Amino acid sequence: MSDDSDVEKTEPASPQRLEKARKEGQVVRSRELSTFILLITGVAGLWIFASSMSEHLSRAMMASMQFERASAFDTSHMLTRVGMVWIEALVAILPLLGMLALAAIAAPMLLGGWLFSIDALAPKFSKMNPINGIGRIFSVQSLTELIKAILKSLLVGGIAYLVISSNIDSIMALLSEPVHSALPYMMRLVATCCALIVFSLLLVAAIDVPYQLWSFHKKLRMSLQDVKQEYKDSEGDPHLKSKIRRQQQRMASQRMMSEVATADVVVTNPTHYAVALKYMDKEMSAPRVVAKGTDLIAQRIRELALDNKVPILEAPPLSRALYKHTKLGNEIPADLYTAVAEVLAWVYQLKRWKDGHTKGVAPLTPTQLAVPPELDPHSTQAKAAVNENIESDENEMMQDEVTLSTVRNQVDATVKPKAGATDSSGSGA
Repeated sequence: MSDDSDVEKTEPASPQRLEKARKEGQVVRSRELSTFILLITGVAGLWIFASSMSEHLSRAMMASMQFERASAFDTSHMLTRVGMVWIEALVAILPLLGMLALAAIAAPMLLGGWLFSIDALAPKFSKMNPINGIGRIFSVQSLTELIKAILKSLLVGGIAYLVISSNIDSIMALLSEPVHSALPYMMRLVATCCALIVFSLLLVAAIDVPYQLWSFHKKLRMSLQDVKQEYKDSEGDPHLKSKIRRQQQRMASQRMMSEVATADVVVTNPTHYAVALKYMDKEMSAPRVVAKGTDLIAQRIRELALDNKVPILEAPPLSRALYKHTKLGNEIPADLYTAVAEVLAWVYQLKRWKDGHTKGVAPLTPTQLAVPPELDPHSTQAKAAVNENIESDENEMMQDEVTLSTVRNQVDATVKPKAGATDSSGSGA
């Protein structure tokens, strides 16, 4: 079966499919709605400008039918007379033409909105295929348009016939009336005829708009394969996405490892955790974590620190707290300012001693750092808090079970006496 079969295209068009169709110039349009808007605009214009139009057209007709013997053979005078007639006619219909032009621009946008697509102007060789052309001629859409055109012709012709036949005596009487009095009547008669046609076409437009919406979305339906392919194109192949994600993680890890060389100090567990800190007083408001990791990554951070002569400090509580509560690239939490300040002070003293600015033995390594116990995931206080939360949840569950058991007992106590009474009444019978 063909991929374009309507049987296979059971899924509604996705937003991406609708957007693609719009870029290609495919939007919902209703000719009947546009025709209705144009006609109602024309009728409104006739009612509004009827007197002005009849006045200007009367002048134009009278000017075109009056001749002077003296100027009959004067070419320049005749051209002036023709120019005046054309100006009068143009002034008569110009307001109506302006209203119709605005309506012609605005009417299509009521249903499909404003659209200017260059893709729609591009030549398509598929439209030059005679076989495809024959298919379009004998398609369901062409048949529908033909039926609508026939119905509209019959409708307009029938209304015009009824209006003219019911006013035939008045129309014939106009032959003996002067132009300035006959023309307004004819204008009102035309406006009445157009009004009846407009109200009739309103019904046609009310039927055509839902049909065009249904037909448009039906044409853009998608098969399951189309949906899968669109998802793959927009979201990406899962295998490819996984590969890209691994590549991104590898690049992020490499970028993180390159930051170790610029760090001021690496705080370790000493084996399971490693966190690299950097502080630049003119650019940072607080020390920042530039690298962190556990196990193998921690080992690699320590190796890079040794290779680049970055000081390494064994401070298990601080390393665990930094790893747990600070994201990569973020500044350390305020609760760890004091502990990290002691570490950085030791680093600066160590650097001055290595550079020979201070004499004597190396500065003492800080051991008792002020790390809040609740920030260290391995501290007794933190574990106690976790256990307390677990016990609280268990107590709430036990209370819920006791409440449920009490409710069940009350229900049983209410139901059983009724059941016993029913049994005793049955045995007595």
